[in-house]
Amino acid sequence: MKRIAVLTSGGDAPGMNAAIRAVVRTAAYHDLQVFGIYRGYQGLIDGEVAELGARSVGGIINRGGTILRTARCKAFYEKEGRAKAADVLAQHGIEGLVVIGGDGSYRGALKLHDEHRIACVGLPGTIDNDIGGTDFTIGYDTALNIALEAIDRIRDTAESHDRVFFVEVMGRHSGYLAMMSGIAGGAEEILVPETPTSIESIVDHLRVNREKGKQSSIIVVAEGDDAGNAIQVAKQVDALANIPNSRVVVIGHLQRGGTPTAFDRVLASRLGVRAVEALMEGTTEKMVGINANNVVLRPFEEAWTCRTQFD
Repeated sequence: MKRIAVLTSGGDAPGMNAAIRAVVRTAAYHDLQVFGIYRGYQGLIDGEVAELGARSVGGIINRGGTILRTARCKAFYEKEGRAKAADVLAQHGIEGLVVIGGDGSYRGALKLHDEHRIACVGLPGTIDNDIGGTDFTIGYDTALNIALEAIDRIRDTAESHDRVFFVEVMGRHSGYLAMMSGIAGGAEEILVPETPTSIESIVDHLRVNREKGKQSSIIVVAEGDDAGNAIQVAKQVDALANIPNSRVVVIGHLQRGGTPTAFDRVLASRLGVRAVEALMEGTTEKMVGINANNVVLRPFEEAWTCRTQFD
């Protein structure tokens, strides 16, 4: 294998740049040509491909987002779109592809391999930590710490004013970020998509707390909770509990951006190195993950068949 490419797909996550850097510099170390594909699969279809060298990725390990940018691509869901993408790779002589993203990005890579025999290896880049086959995803630790800092700040105000705060964090299908930030932040309630939410139970807990003299509470809500988002949950609770002056804080996309933590930088670097080595070994249809602090290779399918669940 002489030429490989790297792209980022789906939502951005802190540490993606560190992963890109590791892929490019590892490829350069092994005398491989490496190309960056801009704007994910859409950029691949459109031919937005440029060669990268060690200097191309200088000074990016500490930057959030992705220098390759990212985009959703409906055309890649169709065979015609994937065929066009394969043609672009062939035109540049690219034999292997590193895909940094979530399980949707992996599904696309798997189809690209099955239909056009392109060697594909994935790196888990998503703040939700919702991919099976790896203990942690690139960007999760940074997002967790951002959410936790917000919760800590909000608690100061909640206690000062005897208020209940509903704090919404990201997680449409996974409550891992909500669960961990809620536990670390000492939240009184944590609502996640994996388990049904009882508004009546929340109201009962708040009443018991007030009877014990506790007037302030933090309720962490994953955006995809079955009872609704934080605003909807707050309205339902307020209607039953008659809570005065409750507040809603939506952390939102603040969790995606910003300087990645040391953990995410090191994780991304380790996984990026292994991705290039895997392609050189002839590996395909695999994702690179971390398990018990060991870098491992897992089938793409584990990303969506082995998700973390809460009991």
